[in-house]
Amino acid sequence: MRRYKKGMALLFASVLVTGALSGCGSNDNKNANAGNGAGTGEEKVKLRMIESLTSPKRTELLNEMITKFQDANPNISVELISPPLDQADNKIRTMLSAKQDVDVLEVRDLNIAEYVNNDYISPLNEYADKWSDYATVGALPKSLGSLGDKLYFVPNGLYQRQMYYRADWFKEAGLEAPKTWQELYETGKKLTDPSKNRFGFSFRGGPGSNGNTDAMVLTYNGDNVDLEDSMFLKDGSSIFASPEAKEAMELYVKLYKEASPPDSINWGFQEQVQSFTSGVTGILLQDPDVIQSLSEKMEEGTWATAPMPAGPGGKALVAAGGAGWGITSYSPNKEAAWKLIAFLSNPEQNTNFSKNYGLVPIHTSATEDEFFKTGPYKSLIDASNQPEVFVNYKPAFQYPGTGQWGQISTESEQALLLGRDKVEDTLKKWADFWVDQKSKLK
Repeated sequence: MRRYKKGMALLFASVLVTGALSGCGSNDNKNANAGNGAGTGEEKVKLRMIESLTSPKRTELLNEMITKFQDANPNISVELISPPLDQADNKIRTMLSAKQDVDVLEVRDLNIAEYVNNDYISPLNEYADKWSDYATVGALPKSLGSLGDKLYFVPNGLYQRQMYYRADWFKEAGLEAPKTWQELYETGKKLTDPSKNRFGFSFRGGPGSNGNTDAMVLTYNGDNVDLEDSMFLKDGSSIFASPEAKEAMELYVKLYKEASPPDSINWGFQEQVQSFTSGVTGILLQDPDVIQSLSEKMEEGTWATAPMPAGPGGKALVAAGGAGWGITSYSPNKEAAWKLIAFLSNPEQNTNFSKNYGLVPIHTSATEDEFFKTGPYKSLIDASNQPEVFVNYKPAFQYPGTGQWGQISTESEQALLLGRDKVEDTLKKWADFWVDQKSKLK
């Protein structure tokens, strides 16, 4: 598994050193001549591939890469299926449960345990062990795509959250980038002026909101967190059952009520980012896939980056996440499917994809590229050089219920922010959820 105790240094020292479903049929409709040895002889093979984290730009990039692959492998054709982002994972789940035609699929860190437990995907170790480029894949992406000692997907890049802030606003107000959650709240409050439709923090209260609450509670618990089982403390109790969790969530409520737009209680990713680029909010916490959007929509010098905020103990608990390419357990074209994955994941293709989409590449060779050593990526490098401050933890991906956590957490948070529940009640629900998850692993 990941070497989390080595902290963020692994992220760049080891990593930078990253159509419609209506036509789906059953496996019986596959080319009768397509077998596991396909892709190496004269046989014609058609692969069906589905992505999860879809966007127009991303799909365009993938299609360009697939065209290059097909040019180099004229006996293999690839059909890319790109469902809408908010429907993609459910579409993939439906296809897998019905064993509909799909060979290569995008597996996420959030659902790897679910897919493995249901025998939807195949281990890739026998292929990866023979892949020459696997030697330059960093330790962190290798473990991200693994469950136990088996590799189930090759990440197509890493997501690492950091702070984005309006440098022009901060200069105007004589403020520095906040280094702690408490400073973030205080700075956000100073920047907030509802009469000008200006707010300090780009709050996210809709889908994905647990990214901030989890980060705050983990960071406030600091050294007490079990880094290998991060929803629990070293004493075995839930992180949400601690006094530190209560302190973090009380600040979270204040951050929303005093430094964020009122309607941000329903914001998802798009609204959160758009409010920042349009000049409504001054601080955004997001993954590097927003960098391209910020670069295109904002003038140079109006924004900058900084590491994630620390807690009262002076440390920030951080984690890398990601998704990547796996093979369905029932695919009759595994050899050809792996050939596609190896091509999409080679150093040249992965580095170009990461640059154009805003991810951290998976290959160590990317450390030589100035693109990832300067500009908006620099704060990630700075954090990686301070592993004693920015401590990496292992997300709770081993629990099948991880995929449900986002919805459960979001619903509870909104009830809290609307005054229907108290902090103590919310935290108890969350603690009970994870204790129940742990009991099911025994």
